[in-house]
Amino acid sequence: MHRAGAAIACFTPAPAGSVAADATDPELGDDMAFHSAPRATPTVQQDDDVVRITRWDFEPGAATGWHEHGHPYFVVMLKAGTLRIHDGETETAVPLAEGQSYRRPAGIRHDVMNGSPHPVAFVEIEIKRPEALDGRAV
Repeated sequence: MHRAGAAIACFTPAPAGSVAADATDPELGDDMAFHSAPRATPTVQQDDDVVRITRWDFEPGAATGWHEHGHPYFVVMLKAGTLRIHDGETETAVPLAEGQSYRRPAGIRHDVMNGSPHPVAFVEIEIKRPEALDGRAV
């Protein structure tokens, strides 16, 4: 089993509420580490004041583009594969199994690409208000 570490720090999408570089990033020089890659497809399943749940689907070679999350989050792989992660300095290939999950803090800037020869998918759960998850706060 792969432990969540520096390489996994980079799995995340950029739906509303996340900081995404949709235009050229002055620090990184482009909006994607993986030039000419098609975009991965986000499908927001829930977005309220407590959580944002997004399914991400990646065709082979598809990427998210540079982005950074403003909230801590969890990821659960739906389809196994190898994700290529770029942090602005290095690229890391991270194989992940179907059903594998991990959590990451907010604030890690990265671009994610499907490095597998087949489609991959994961669900990402961003926690906007952790105190509201105990069921007592509304």
